[in-house]
Amino acid sequence: MISLLVVLGLLLLLLVGVPVGLALAFTGLIGLMAIVGFNSALSVLATSPLSTTNSYELIAVPLFILMAEFVIVSGIADRMFKAITIWVGRLPGGLAVATSLAGAGFGAISGSSTAAAAALSSTSIPAMQKAGYDSKFSAGVVAVSGTLAMLIPPSIALVLYGIIVEVNIASLLIGGVIPGILVTAGIIVTIYVLLAHDPSIAPAAKPWSMRDKFYALREIGPMLVLLACVTGSIYLGIATPTEAAGLGAFGAFVIAVACRKLTWTSLWGALARAVRATCMIFLIIIGAHIFGYVLTLGQITPQFVDWITTLEVSPYVVMAGIILFYLILGCFMDQLAILILTVPVMVPAIVSLGFDPIWFGVLVVVSAEVGMITPPLGMNIFVVARYAERPLSEIFRGVAPHVFSHLIIIALLVAFPQLVLWLPGTINN
Repeated sequence: MISLLVVLGLLLLLLVGVPVGLALAFTGLIGLMAIVGFNSALSVLATSPLSTTNSYELIAVPLFILMAEFVIVSGIADRMFKAITIWVGRLPGGLAVATSLAGAGFGAISGSSTAAAAALSSTSIPAMQKAGYDSKFSAGVVAVSGTLAMLIPPSIALVLYGIIVEVNIASLLIGGVIPGILVTAGIIVTIYVLLAHDPSIAPAAKPWSMRDKFYALREIGPMLVLLACVTGSIYLGIATPTEAAGLGAFGAFVIAVACRKLTWTSLWGALARAVRATCMIFLIIIGAHIFGYVLTLGQITPQFVDWITTLEVSPYVVMAGIILFYLILGCFMDQLAILILTVPVMVPAIVSLGFDPIWFGVLVVVSAEVGMITPPLGMNIFVVARYAERPLSEIFRGVAPHVFSHLIIIALLVAFPQLVLWLPGTINN
């Protein structure tokens, strides 16, 4: 009963806007005081910060964030979008397609969804507005393309999931590659479905010469090298995810220096933003660890597993209910907080049903992507709205068709688990 009251208290604090990490730590501490007493609760508070964050794998989180910051400073995202535009921009909807491909490319070198949405918004929205694209359509494409950074490696969400569940992080990151390609293809298909319904929303742009196209490939070169340093080194077994994160951060730093974009001011700004983002994530992890003691003492996890396993329904029906739960939760909570709070309870249940935890991790992140673009707290929508200067309701309507395509892709991943598990299996073999 105490554990259930603590959970309700946590939801109340989140609804009134208390930061996730503080809400988790506060409610967890109150629950511990009620269950084990004041002194024992304080001893947990004294030891949890160090014991929770003293992990070699967690070093990858600040390094991936720092890599994203250096990439933004270097301006490579702008050049990558322009290069892709030269190749596909002359087609109807070409700038929208270029945005989705640039989102996939930026996701492959950042791991931060909001950073990807901000970078794409500052480049592609002005270009699409200048070309006469419908504002609702263009804002929707930018918002959904930014979510690819959550899935395509390096993915901070998948790194945290792997640490929580204690599964192979390299397999998780590589498992996100094919679903990432599927989501990108889903965005492009949705673009052309909308164009077939109303061609006026995205007129064709001017053609480019082959000389311009081949010259534009030079702009993508640094991104491909950085991608090889990160994902390639993990897949080939040359580096662990943490080592790959270090290589990526250093590679992004070198690119920023080579592009002559790195000044003392921009360097300090990148470091400061990376530190703030890392502190926010670590505070959530520490708060969730304290809150986890309450769930453990209250026997919430084993009782939930027992309840799941006694249901006389197909495991896929249970999985459909879990996915629906994540889709609804994603509309109201931060995606990293959802992972840290729910995964310790959910994973034992899905394993007892015979599902693979690596497959489930990728599935949860794809579901969390939907939360980034659905009301009322879709973070990517707010980022895009700042750049597009359009009402939130209009951007939510523009992204609605892409939410539907995401749901189709989730159904495909459930029906065909090998879409996630095949590529990690090639590493292990």
